[in-house]
Amino acid sequence: MLKKPVADGLKRVLFAVLLITANSTRAEFSRQELEVLDNEPPVVADLLKRAVSAERDLKNPEGEWQAAKLYCEASRQGSAEAQFRLGMLYAAGKGVPADRDLAASLFVAASMHGHFESQKMLETLELAAGDLPPCVLADVTPEKAPAKGEIDSYITNLPANKRWIVRLVDTIASWHKVDPKLVLSIISVESDFSASAQSNRQAQGLMQLIPDTAERFNVKNAYNASQNIKGGVAYLRWLLAYFEGDVSLAVAAYNAGEGAVNKYKGVPPFAETRQYVQKVRLRYPLPHHPYDVNITEPSPFLKRRG
Repeated sequence: MLKKPVADGLKRVLFAVLLITANSTRAEFSRQELEVLDNEPPVVADLLKRAVSAERDLKNPEGEWQAAKLYCEASRQGSAEAQFRLGMLYAAGKGVPADRDLAASLFVAASMHGHFESQKMLETLELAAGDLPPCVLADVTPEKAPAKGEIDSYITNLPANKRWIVRLVDTIASWHKVDPKLVLSIISVESDFSASAQSNRQAQGLMQLIPDTAERFNVKNAYNASQNIKGGVAYLRWLLAYFEGDVSLAVAAYNAGEGAVNKYKGVPPFAETRQYVQKVRLRYPLPHHPYDVNITEPSPFLKRRG
């Protein structure tokens, strides 16, 4: 017969393993999981059940964040299991922004209540504890993790013979301090990763540079992938500075030209441009991008608006 502390420790391990490895499309709980939850106060057990169900629901894009909110509430009521589960979300950046320090603090808090898996995390990882998340200390909503765009799944499904382009973009975009995912989103919409693509308006290559833009950024051969990406990224970097990091305006200008954006003081009312911006933003949903103020003066309409 196992002593109660040992038995409780084994139950926690079993619960953690089942939660981590369970089929994420399945909302039901196993008998072992329910047995562990039965040891929690009814209110806390209900919060944990709802949280785990939300965390597993792949059809709900905010499921992990909703789980984090419920784990926060259960943590405020002293649940070590909730603190551990919330720590795992912060460690992986699921639903909430990745933060190893907050994760460590939660593991420390849970381990002080004898939570075996939290103790194990602290033993195997080099983590430094600090403050607990604000949502554990008070009834506030946890911050959401940065939105993920469709470009992630697009790249995952990219044919093997095109994946070299992703590596090239990563290198060149990093040199220019432009987010590679924004560049990849534009390439996916412009050319579908075809280095030989040409439009009826003479736009050429991966980033569909028109001859004037290619000349402006010293691109000698727009069908050369490296030259094309360097020119396209340089232009995009300039646009981001010109429109003070506003991604929608920079993307609209990449399609229609900065003059059109200035004329209409925003995304031009062209069906093609608006559809283009929508497609790129679905793949790259971040609204703002860091920019270098030394590259160029901002757009005149932004100056007047400011």
